[in-house]
Amino acid sequence: MARTSTGPTPSDDPASVPEPPPGDPWEEERSHRSKPRLLVIAAVIVVAAAVGVGGWLWLGREQPRPATFHAEPTSAFYTAIDTRQNDAAPLTLQEVFTQDGKTLGKMSLVATREFTDCDEALWGATAPGCTQALQATYQGGSMAGQFVIFNLGDGRAADALVAALRKDGFVRQDIAFEATGSRAQARAMGHYVTVSWVGGTASAQDLVTAPAQELVTALVALDGLGRVVQGRIIAAV
Repeated sequence: MARTSTGPTPSDDPASVPEPPPGDPWEEERSHRSKPRLLVIAAVIVVAAAVGVGGWLWLGREQPRPATFHAEPTSAFYTAIDTRQNDAAPLTLQEVFTQDGKTLGKMSLVATREFTDCDEALWGATAPGCTQALQATYQGGSMAGQFVIFNLGDGRAADALVAALRKDGFVRQDIAFEATGSRAQARAMGHYVTVSWVGGTASAQDLVTAPAQELVTALVALDGLGRVVQGRIIAAV
């Protein structure tokens, strides 16, 4: 018969476990090994806190809007292109931003860009049914600005986007200029929406002394890029 023991074995009795002798190298190894772990944990906590603060700052940052904004709904003039069914061919960058449009007054073309997801060109608003948004940025002298044209499904969708730009959100600013004192205009033209936005590149204090007429002139020049829609009307008739 096997014997059983009711008392603790030497390995189970804490009192029987010998203390490591002074200067035990294994004890030093265990001590050193714990320090890097504590440093790693502390570093992870710091990084997580920094990401959290950074994310809060990014999400909480207010997006810029123009100081002066004018918006127009579509009209009977654009009946021929009130729906994309009558104007199915997509816009091209070359069609909208022609050779003549590379210089607008004192401003010159900086870059062009096409979005297949129109919401990427917007903040605080959406453009359901939009298939493309074409954008150009300009700069020259003390002015900079941008022009965007959205290709939506019909005039109702175009009017809805213009209405949203009045209060819900706006186009994303893709070139540096002062939003303070800036001017913008949005037009619904059949199933298209154009947005022109211009501002001064000087400081806000310097802009106070700059003639407002310079901003108006630059805005009119940018808005003129929307003439591409007239060609679409002729083609659809």
